[in-house]
Amino acid sequence: MTTAQKQLHLAAHFPGVNNTTVWADLRSRSQIDFSSFEHLARTAERGLFDFFFLAEGLRLREHNGLIHDLDVVGRPDSLTVLNALAAVTDRLGLAATVNATFNEPFELARRLATLDHLSAGRAAWNVVTSSDAFTGENFRRGGYLDRADRYTRAAECVATARELWDSWTPDGAPRRFAHRGEHFCVEGEFTVPRPPQGHPVVIQAGDSPEGREFAASAADIIFTRHGTLEAGRAFYADVKARLAKYGREPDELKIMPGVGFVLGDSDAEAREKAAAIRLQQISPQNAMLALEQVWGRDLSSYDPDGPLPESDPVPDSALVQGRVRTGDPLAVAARWRALSREKGLSIRQTVIEATGRQLFVGSARTVAAELAGFVATGAADGFILVPHLTPGGLDDFVDEVVPLLQERGVFRSAYTGSTLRSHLGLAEPVWKG
Repeated sequence: MTTAQKQLHLAAHFPGVNNTTVWADLRSRSQIDFSSFEHLARTAERGLFDFFFLAEGLRLREHNGLIHDLDVVGRPDSLTVLNALAAVTDRLGLAATVNATFNEPFELARRLATLDHLSAGRAAWNVVTSSDAFTGENFRRGGYLDRADRYTRAAECVATARELWDSWTPDGAPRRFAHRGEHFCVEGEFTVPRPPQGHPVVIQAGDSPEGREFAASAADIIFTRHGTLEAGRAFYADVKARLAKYGREPDELKIMPGVGFVLGDSDAEAREKAAAIRLQQISPQNAMLALEQVWGRDLSSYDPDGPLPESDPVPDSALVQGRVRTGDPLAVAARWRALSREKGLSIRQTVIEATGRQLFVGSARTVAAELAGFVATGAADGFILVPHLTPGGLDDFVDEVVPLLQERGVFRSAYTGSTLRSHLGLAEPVWKG
């Protein structure tokens, strides 16, 4: 008797305002026109993906006082876009990144419940946090939240939203609610019936110890990144081991790293394409921007093809605003210097090697085998694919890799349910009236 192979999950991340996207490519299109969102979403649904994933930006990023080039066309609201996509898709999950620091739980719960109803049970909430005063300037309590408090507020925000979703009975009767906690004190009547999924799926993005613990306690999916198979296994084992203390089983939290991919007719061709793409992603200008983000100082006098600066980074620099920090600048600089010395790399070469996300490169058959291998050996439950082209970057993967995953018996050949929870194999939350 053969044992059924573990099934993998797939999601599509819309490539927009990040260094993954190759905007110089003639095939690139708008990052804000609805046609771009529709193309990628329809492609993902054609490929039977679990969900479509949108990031969020609450302030345009700045570098040395100037708006970041990729932000100048704007950053639309993710929930608004997904409500529109609900009308042109049938089964694909729709995941919105919405900040739990600068939003209130009643408003969030209402908007997410609305998406779940409009999509017939396909909504997901990627919960992110911020202690960034620069972003906070756009809000009434700008910069008020201490970094240590961001996950406690997020946990209470999610818990309060779930109380609101449960304030209507499953048969459609509204009831008054009241929540009194450390961060929120709300009471009244919720305006939207209980969502079709009970609760929209909750996603947590984060690799920090606090993020892992929050995901283990409250999330259905954790969106992460790791660079090697070994790192993925270590992360997977660590997070899954945290679930028991919250009375949860390992399958109740799906671990889905964000990954890139490059396909070719052969592995050698794919490697050549991947190298060319990285040179486009990390142009000399982008290399210096990445360097200044770590060093926190104006390095315009340096040659991107020359050595790294000997000076140390400036702590708490305001040169770069609104971009996610990659860790302690002094520690990052030390790693980059060690890498540069070990391999004799220039600034640009160091940035290329140090900043790449997990990348699957090869023929369609090679990539399919590697994806399946990560899942089979306990490094992931699936993947959130981040193409390098907007909006057609997923087309080849759906046409070439998905059939091979189906042939291996590790990916669905048809949707068997209509909700995102059914795609993920997650039970509907028990109503807590």
